[in-house]
Amino acid sequence: MTDSERFDLILAEIQGIKTDMQGMKTDMQDMKADMRDMKGSISRLEQRVKTIEVNLENVTNRNIRIIAEGHLDLVRKLEEAVRVKEERELLLTRVNVLEGDMRQVKQRLAMA
Repeated sequence: MTDSERFDLILAEIQGIKTDMQGMKTDMQDMKADMRDMKGSISRLEQRVKTIEVNLENVTNRNIRIIAEGHLDLVRKLEEAVRVKEERELLLTRVNVLEGDMRQVKQRLAMA
């Protein structure tokens, strides 16, 4: 092989390396663009998460607290209604006993 042929082979290899390097450069530029897109997406996601957190704190938690307070009021009202019902039953029992006693008094007065 002559020096000229060797030189041509070396030039061909260098040209191949240049082509490979150019391809790598293009790939790196594509990766950089992808990274920029990903950073933008992550930034938007972070903003959405912050918005959701604020909504959760300011709206949802507040509504849950309001519902819980209403539930406590309902429980108190139910307890009061049960207590009134128990008192009513006790009063009805006393009235029945008094009615029975009154009948007995009337019967005794009628016999006397």
